[in-house]
Amino acid sequence: MKKYAFITLSLLILTIGMHAQLPKKDEVLAIINKANNYWQTNNKAEVRSFWDHAVYHTGNMEAYSITKNEAFRQYSEKWAIHNKWMGAKSFDKSKWKYSYGESDDYVLFGDYQICFQTYIDLYHLQPDEQKIARAKEVMEYQMSTPNKDYWWWVDGLYMVMPVMTKMYKLTGNQQYLDKLYEYFAYANSIMYDKETGLYYRDAKYIYPKHKSTNGGKDFWARGDGWVFAGLAKVLKDLPQKDAHRREYIDKYKKMAKAIVKCQQEEGYWTRSMLDPQHAPGKETSGTAFFTYGLLWGINNGYLKEKTYFPAALKAWNYLAKTALQENGQVGYVQPIGEKAIPGQVVNANSTANFGVGAFLLANSEMFRYLEKQK
Repeated sequence: MKKYAFITLSLLILTIGMHAQLPKKDEVLAIINKANNYWQTNNKAEVRSFWDHAVYHTGNMEAYSITKNEAFRQYSEKWAIHNKWMGAKSFDKSKWKYSYGESDDYVLFGDYQICFQTYIDLYHLQPDEQKIARAKEVMEYQMSTPNKDYWWWVDGLYMVMPVMTKMYKLTGNQQYLDKLYEYFAYANSIMYDKETGLYYRDAKYIYPKHKSTNGGKDFWARGDGWVFAGLAKVLKDLPQKDAHRREYIDKYKKMAKAIVKCQQEEGYWTRSMLDPQHAPGKETSGTAFFTYGLLWGINNGYLKEKTYFPAALKAWNYLAKTALQENGQVGYVQPIGEKAIPGQVVNANSTANFGVGAFLLANSEMFRYLEKQK
């Protein structure tokens, strides 16, 4: 009995200590407003619909859902109107491509489809068919093709998996869920590492063809952040009866377990997750996506709070006290790329739209966590 009493007391002390460090809701709200007001004040809304801007808007819409700040919604609306509620703008389906490209022919490329997430969110706030017409046209055409290799790089899983579940909820068309799984299965066949439960960025980086500085497997933090956050978004909208729900949950939980194992003491994750020496130092985008994914899982009953919240809180403290600068800029964001690069400088002045979006996602989920506390 003494042994169990000691364990119970230890858990109680741990829980009390953990909650003593909790931020206040007002503090998190202020952080969301500070970071987002800084971004919107210093960056115009009228920019293209490519992935980096679109990732920011996924975070902005979460910030709007927390703050109900109408300026936030209007910023995304201006962006959507500027882009005519479209991604890539070609109408000639015979020329539509999805390998890699930034021209208007790359309609089927996930980097030009992530914008549909925000268009759908805006539609639900103020329904108007023009907001979702292009999303329907593009995704229904894509699903009519026999191809299944649309998601050949990890970023695509965050970009488009949530589009599929959002479109299913909107239309009730079962094909969205069927194709979601078909495309996801292909992605797993070329990028998923069963041993670790993590994802390579794409087929080029599979071990032992590619190795980290110390000769190990090289998992890029932002890349795995894309998948982890994408799975959380999928589970949010996936129907309970979905035939493949258990597999999405299993992948998500195995990732969570692997992610917390390689967190650095200061709360962040290094760019090469399992080899901190490969590209050492702070990095915000991957850390923010992991923070969002962990907190979402805790908030929705997929992850045990006592196991995962200490890591999420440590990561949030890094985001709030190190990544966020006094003027509201979100720093330590690795620039656009596809891997951890030895020697690349990432510092307090390193910022980017997608990093701000991830930061807003994480803080919005922390606010929801705090709302649940008695």
